[in-house]
Amino acid sequence: MPARSPRPVIGVISNAMLINETFAVSAAGEMNMRALRHAADCLPLIIPALPEAVDPDDLLAACDGFLFTGGRANVHPSHYGHEETEAHAPFDPKRDGVTLPLIRAAVAAGAPVLGICRGFQELAVAFGATLHPEIRDLPGRMNHRMPPDGTVEEKFALRHAVTFAEGGTFHRLLGATEVMTNTLHGQGIIDPGPRVVIEGHAPDGTPEAIVIRDAPGLALGVQWHAEWMAWESPVSQAIYTAFGEAARQRAARRLAIEAA
Repeated sequence: MPARSPRPVIGVISNAMLINETFAVSAAGEMNMRALRHAADCLPLIIPALPEAVDPDDLLAACDGFLFTGGRANVHPSHYGHEETEAHAPFDPKRDGVTLPLIRAAVAAGAPVLGICRGFQELAVAFGATLHPEIRDLPGRMNHRMPPDGTVEEKFALRHAVTFAEGGTFHRLLGATEVMTNTLHGQGIIDPGPRVVIEGHAPDGTPEAIVIRDAPGLALGVQWHAEWMAWESPVSQAIYTAFGEAARQRAARRLAIEAA
């Protein structure tokens, strides 16, 4: 019986945090790792939110793809040319220092990239988008933030539809032009910039799904938390299946080059 090929390695970005307000750590939510294992059949590897410890080229050599997760903190507005205000906070400059250069390097190298919630915003900012600090303050917008009450399951429940552009990447992946999603975010895209293609919108017009124009590999972002019980959601499963397959293809290409 032939040996099973190793699972593709997916670098999972972490968040800089303090334990007991004293000890600095890099942490990533377990649901992200479960989604990669059960929905994408990949091996998750946590990337520290510490720019001095990691380099994009080293990470590209070690990983077959990258997952940019959600997080409590926001991308600092200086990265998209805006002045900092109280509404933009909190921030995670260590994570910014890892993710933005890594996203650009990964997309350029054709490594598959999936951005979720904050990761969606990082992917957008890395390619020229600007963000509004609080979507619910805009006229006609709904409150996309996490519900303050209820169980975890209730907080991650499906809350609004997302409509996709016909014939776009998400339409092809999901086989539908409209799906229901959860919503747990405060910020959102204002101006997408030249390479960020918005393919999905909430009913209030908030951008919810993006691809990067002319990316040589898979480069997707979703504003909702697709990792939540991904293996039980047909929508999330389809996204993670495509991401895992793209990572497997890159892993196979890398092995072929090494063997040549």
